[in-house]
Amino acid sequence: MRTVSAAELRSVLHHRMLIERLRQSFRAGVEAPPAHRHRVETYGSSDATLLLAPAWQVNQSVGLRIDTVFPDNAGGDLPTTQGVYLLADGKTGVPQALLDSSAALGRRSGAAASALAASYLARPDAERLLVVGTGPLALELVEAHTAVRTIRHVLVWGRDLQKAKRLAARFHRPKFRIEATGDLEGAVRGADIVACATTAREPLIHGDWLRPGQHLDLLGGVTPEMREADDGCIRRARVFVDCRDRTPVEAGDIAQPVASGLLTADDIAGDLFDLSRGERAGRRFYDQITLFKSVGTALADLCAAQMAVEMVLHNDSIR
Repeated sequence: MRTVSAAELRSVLHHRMLIERLRQSFRAGVEAPPAHRHRVETYGSSDATLLLAPAWQVNQSVGLRIDTVFPDNAGGDLPTTQGVYLLADGKTGVPQALLDSSAALGRRSGAAASALAASYLARPDAERLLVVGTGPLALELVEAHTAVRTIRHVLVWGRDLQKAKRLAARFHRPKFRIEATGDLEGAVRGADIVACATTAREPLIHGDWLRPGQHLDLLGGVTPEMREADDGCIRRARVFVDCRDRTPVEAGDIAQPVASGLLTADDIAGDLFDLSRGERAGRRFYDQITLFKSVGTALADLCAAQMAVEMVLHNDSIR
């Protein structure tokens, strides 16, 4: 069985290729039952979580993402979330590879799903991208969104302006200008695409900041208690999600408006399956505000793992 490191994953999972592979996977469909979450008692101040997320394509591949979330690690040198991805042959069940899932695989597949949604929902002439958040996913969002739109100017906002400046300094790309900003409201008002990846529990983006034609991409807020955008954003936007069955239950940005009656299941215009298959139109007109909310899908993880293993094994064969 081949072990695939985070460095190898980053070297073979090119954003544009992964986005197109993901589009085909959503069209074809994948069996992805609900993830299993288990509380794990610890001797620390917070209990941990064990996450098991399976997915498979008949006669092709079977995959299982195994993640641990230990909140107390935030006070030390270890990441709070760590994990691996097991990929097995779909015909025989023989394990093929063990991949690093918490770093390159999960982040890259999540950003690719957001960019896939933007390929349907963002204006074709979108040039200005705002990334809200300075975690590792922010880097992936810049790369993914610039793969589907001709972005000329990128702004990065974070609660810590110095972190935002350090993140911006990591890019040296002639095709777009990137810089940090401390003015969140002004940056939102001036952006064509706003991509959020934070751990905010209270809304950061307000509906009265939005202007016609914008696309709002929300990757944080992955529990019912978390919010990145307020009710005004939901009220003004045409809303899409990655998965109709999970996102309205798990994501606070959708679950809370549903609970209050502001949003109903019928108000959700579509998900990535609908968009990729052409069953729902994306952006209907130029000045429409669109919103995409993602909590992550096992389909994206399986797709990324399949592509990575194919590429790594191919590289092994030509050495």
